[in-house]
Amino acid sequence: MLTSQRRNKIKEILLKEKSVKVNDLVKLFGVSEETIRRDLGALEKQNLVKRSYGGAILTDELQLVMTNIPTVQQRKLLFFKEKDAIGKLAASLVSEKQIVILDAGSTTWSVARYLKDFSEITVVSNSIDIAQELGQSEGAAVFIVGGKLSKRSMSLVGPQAEIEIKKYNAHIVFLGTTAISTSRGEFLSSDIYEAELKKVMAKSAQTKVVVADHSKFDKHGLIAFSSFEDIDILITSDLVDPDILKQIENKGIKIMTCHVDID
Repeated sequence: MLTSQRRNKIKEILLKEKSVKVNDLVKLFGVSEETIRRDLGALEKQNLVKRSYGGAILTDELQLVMTNIPTVQQRKLLFFKEKDAIGKLAASLVSEKQIVILDAGSTTWSVARYLKDFSEITVVSNSIDIAQELGQSEGAAVFIVGGKLSKRSMSLVGPQAEIEIKKYNAHIVFLGTTAISTSRGEFLSSDIYEAELKKVMAKSAQTKVVVADHSKFDKHGLIAFSSFEDIDILITSDLVDPDILKQIENKGIKIMTCHVDID
């Protein structure tokens, strides 16, 4: 097993159990204690765990994130006006006859709502909600990838989904994000499987776009799926601190903002 695969598996265990023991990981992976301690040290540098005698636990911040992540249906109602405006602006980047990859999420679902009026477009997604939304469109050819169902996000993830996404050469991909870390220069996800699929989606499209409402900035996430430098465009709203956007823009990303009236 590769080091990256082993560390991803450790993250998966941490997500479920919230803590790990060195001795248990040594037996599970058949490697030395020194190797496991290096793995945990690498995860600690990523601010994912706090090491303790004999093991490690998820950081308090991440445990809070995992506790408070709402389901995708609930997220649709959060900042709806802002996400709707972001979705409309994002859809303006799409042209007829293009192939579009849509990541699962409430903001990408908002993008999908504005693609229904296209007369000839191909959309590839791992989201059941997005497929259902675009199923109302006569002009959209919708392809949904297979995989394991994540009930929290109503998305299909895992190796099968990744293999299928790799078959496409899309014009543009829209990715959601759990958090944006300006200090680390990364877009983050709260789910290991979703993060891996986002990476594959990004590699399968010519133009890479992240859509995010103001609540996602300078927050904690579990695992990075992209650095700032690897994304072409970030679409958000004018509710975000301009200084933060300037920091991100200085990394080479084009920033597009929509106006949102505050009620």
